[in-house]
Amino acid sequence: MLKKSLILGVVIALCGLASACTRATSGSISRTNSDSLLQPVSAGSGPATPADRQILTSQGLIERQPSQPGGYNQLADAFMQKARETGDFGFNARAEQALGRSSEVAPDNYNSLKLRAKLLLTYHRFAEALEVAQRAQKLNPRDHDVYGAMTDALVELGDYPAAVEAAQTMVDLRPDTASYSRVSYLRSLHGDTKGAIEAMRLAAESANPQNIESQAWCRVHLGDELMNAGRLVEAEREYDRALFSFPGSHLALAAKARARLAAGNAEAAVDFYKQAVERLPLPEYAAALGDLYSKLGRAEEAQQQYELVEFVERNGAASGTYSRQLALFWADHDMRLDEALEVATRERAARRDIYTSDVLAWCLYKKGRFAEAKAASDEALRLGTRDPRLLYHAGMIAASLGDRRGSAKYLEQALAINPSFDVLQAEIARRTLGARAA
Repeated sequence: MLKKSLILGVVIALCGLASACTRATSGSISRTNSDSLLQPVSAGSGPATPADRQILTSQGLIERQPSQPGGYNQLADAFMQKARETGDFGFNARAEQALGRSSEVAPDNYNSLKLRAKLLLTYHRFAEALEVAQRAQKLNPRDHDVYGAMTDALVELGDYPAAVEAAQTMVDLRPDTASYSRVSYLRSLHGDTKGAIEAMRLAAESANPQNIESQAWCRVHLGDELMNAGRLVEAEREYDRALFSFPGSHLALAAKARARLAAGNAEAAVDFYKQAVERLPLPEYAAALGDLYSKLGRAEEAQQQYELVEFVERNGAASGTYSRQLALFWADHDMRLDEALEVATRERAARRDIYTSDVLAWCLYKKGRFAEAKAASDEALRLGTRDPRLLYHAGMIAASLGDRRGSAKYLEQALAINPSFDVLQAEIARRTLGARAA
């Protein structure tokens, strides 16, 4: 069992997310008294952030104009920003309340629809997010911001040509941090690492210096692209810049952990992953920390983190937000393989993106269904993405089918991109290559 203190910390961090997801899953928003939206929000121990200031401004606007949607929309936007800053997804539930009130006073107003699409993306309700974003786009086709939500939803649903078109429209309308970052990600998905770095550097340089969360987000993703290009020192420098601007960023803490692992400093990686988990217990952070503990021979601590992965999925995300990650975790650790395949198959039916195809391929491989795994892996590789995990999975699947040359090619590519792409799986890749050479 997880230690009581660990469970308590995770429950506190996730209770808002569970509440928000449950409310979103119901498909309806209850009528909200405006007074509940005017409750003060603590800025924490640090100085007030732009989100804190926008919350106060929006609440003042609501008090002056309670029958107009503008204040509610601004407040919803601020709550969503606060959720990103703090990792407290309870703010997304408050954003949902504000949008519900906005829709009550002005049904289907444009900004409410646009923000609702963004909120649905946080709940991983991608098809609904796309439908709402498209409704908003018809009302105002000249606002570049709505194309961001469309791009994100289309990427997650696996419609990459339409995503490219939406992103191109977005950057044509207004080249800024939001549009450059989406161009970067699409270039990365299509194997253009150099182009992805260039676009993400533009995103970082154009980020609002007052928005520390946005600055840190850009620096982390720029570092990730540099890491994929083998420029590890530059990558870690970007992670450090992210932590300098936003010391509490869970993204930056986890990225710094990956950089320390790549540098061979496992103990430092543990420390940074622990901080990331304490900040926001995402399954990917807990799994990586558990794997590090396992590698260091700290079995009891590893087991605690592995239990945390499942605890987060079962109790923190009523909508199944992390289901794909859980299926990958189970497959990586040869646990609950039937259930992992069931989850991956269900996810694949709902979204046809490359990463869902990859998880399905890996689960099929673990169940010994190698031909089906190969077909799903081919789907995952269809864009030419330089992701070492995708290539590693393809290499192991090729090996299972007796394709020694193909297996070696994929495994060598994975390790060339990032020799420490995964705490445990990278070592398996090296052992497999060694066995082929022997």
